[in-house]
Amino acid sequence: MPKYGYLVVEGPHDVEFVYRLLSPFGLKRVQWEKDLDSNMLPLVPRTFPHGGDLQKQVPVPLFLQSQSHAIAVHSAVGDSRLVATVQENSTFIDFTQMTGVGVILDTDREIQAADRYAAIKREMHAKGFALPDLPGDVTAGPPRFGAFVLPDNTSVGSLEDLLIECAQAAYPNVLTSARSHVEAARNDATLEHGDGEDLTKTPVHNKAIVGAIASVLRPGKAIQTSIQDNKWFRDGNLNIVRVKAVQDFLVNLLELT
Repeated sequence: MPKYGYLVVEGPHDVEFVYRLLSPFGLKRVQWEKDLDSNMLPLVPRTFPHGGDLQKQVPVPLFLQSQSHAIAVHSAVGDSRLVATVQENSTFIDFTQMTGVGVILDTDREIQAADRYAAIKREMHAKGFALPDLPGDVTAGPPRFGAFVLPDNTSVGSLEDLLIECAQAAYPNVLTSARSHVEAARNDATLEHGDGEDLTKTPVHNKAIVGAIASVLRPGKAIQTSIQDNKWFRDGNLNIVRVKAVQDFLVNLLELT
């Protein structure tokens, strides 16, 4: 019987980030429903349109499987829905049968990581889920519970901080060009107010840099496609200290070897 895991993240970029960290352990994407572990089937939505919204994408998790594990990675589509997504799906699958249940979030709202974690810990506790005292730690279980606050459980930031750190190693020249491009746009007085987001804000600035790099690597494609396909989180970049810390958290939470 495989070990089961359930992870909730903020958005599609984070889903692909988790995939890249788990793929070295033999976990593969599941494309066809017939190949999905039967215990994960309750997480597959059965109605359309979802919630009656014709514009809304059906929230299917990314399913990853190996001979030893079956893991669902669910995008909450925003930080305000993290705990709600955990709670909603705890009614579909038996968490007591899970090896690990985890949340990955960030601090790009200029809130200290400790405060961000304290807030999610309170929310989870109110719904009956006990997180450990510190971010990045894991409870004994079953199931093992844990949450990681990007980029490193202490700094204000987000996944983009890790992407830029990886780009420095994998795509240094493209990173330099992307920074110049975004800086020029930030200082462009001809851009009308409301014609774009405020590039003077660090989270927005970093997202723009990552977007500029991804547009070169995979023109016309979404950033998550570049994370899936390109070298951001591959090979030696998996040994970057802050990237390795997230991977180690997942290894501990999901009992990967």
